[in-house]
Amino acid sequence: MQAICPLCATSAEVYYKSEDIYYKCPECRGIFVDEKSKPNKIEEKQRYELHDDDTNDSGYRKFVSPITSSIINDFNSESKGLDFGAGTSAIISVVLKEHDYDIKNYDPYFHKHPELLEEKYDYISSCEVIEHFYNPFKEFTLLKAMLQKGAKLYLMSEVYNEGIDFASWYYKNDPTHVFFYSPETFEWIKNEFGFKDLAIQKRLIIFKN
Repeated sequence: MQAICPLCATSAEVYYKSEDIYYKCPECRGIFVDEKSKPNKIEEKQRYELHDDDTNDSGYRKFVSPITSSIINDFNSESKGLDFGAGTSAIISVVLKEHDYDIKNYDPYFHKHPELLEEKYDYISSCEVIEHFYNPFKEFTLLKAMLQKGAKLYLMSEVYNEGIDFASWYYKNDPTHVFFYSPETFEWIKNEFGFKDLAIQKRLIIFKN
């Protein structure tokens, strides 16, 4: 069995089979689930609505702090930002607005403001979002287009490497996680989309435009 990688359009072989089928791309080294295993939009939204995201919870704030702390370190409150895939709580915006930062929220289910996708930003955050991309090439094309020159894109996701036993990897068990990235995948994105720099710090991935 083969399938076309939704990021780089290369033909990929089956990598792992369980109830679902996963393919591993030989070009970008991404891993993606079979089309038949992807939830529909109703199922996807219902899953997101189950998230118990309390913006006052110190543990939740700590979880997103790699992004919020990096933005506060790299930009000032005059800079223009977007949280892409903000979710129900928009926790990143909540934290940054406490520091008087100018950041807007976009989410296809919970903050649907398509006009925001026509603007340019000094920084974009996307926390626990990229693994949900059904069409990552389309989404990264959009993200790149919204970045000003010198802008930064801050991502958080679990990064796959060969030392992980995919069969027992917890991160694949969320049915809305449909694409997984290795360090090589992010290098491919950097080169394909023309980012100037890439830094991977555990679960934090930063692209510089």
